[in-house]
Amino acid sequence: MALQRPAVYTIEEFEHFAGQPENADRRFELIDGEIVEKMPTEEHGVIAALIVARIVIFLEQHAIGGRAAVEPRHRMPEDRHNSRVPDIAFTSAERLLPLTRKGAVPQMPDLAVEIRSPDDPVSLLRAKASYYLANGSRMVWLIFPEQRLVEVYRPDEDVLLLVDHATRHDVLDGAAVLPGFSLALNDIFLA
Repeated sequence: MALQRPAVYTIEEFEHFAGQPENADRRFELIDGEIVEKMPTEEHGVIAALIVARIVIFLEQHAIGGRAAVEPRHRMPEDRHNSRVPDIAFTSAERLLPLTRKGAVPQMPDLAVEIRSPDDPVSLLRAKASYYLANGSRMVWLIFPEQRLVEVYRPDEDVLLLVDHATRHDVLDGAAVLPGFSLALNDIFLA
């Protein structure tokens, strides 16, 4: 007899599943009660490393505090069906909690960055951006390496589209989340 699986997983069921030995080297998110495996590519990893390195250097040079991380789990304490894993997360010094050693950070980051892998539906990435903003993030960058573009989301603002191609080389900026931070798109997109 096959075991019945819940139609919608809770945080506790998700953490039990993700903590199994056979899942030790795999990355999962819980999105509206559904367990979703993250399958990043090398390109994805290199872009994430470049961006987080630049943020960390900026934080050190400007002594503004805060914390940047690659693929930390975040969840809202009252939300039993979501545990999100942005590719990059930055939390400002003002909202910084003690370092999470087990489980998920119990809040959304100030800046969430998602980098599209080839199999990621665009609609899923945009839904993630909406979720982050609705739950306390102040800015989201959706990065599309193949198209060499970035969608920037902020609460109550229109989406800002940044591109990098032969005739236009846009620059990401930290706005009010990381004041003074900037990063040229042609520094993160691989040839």
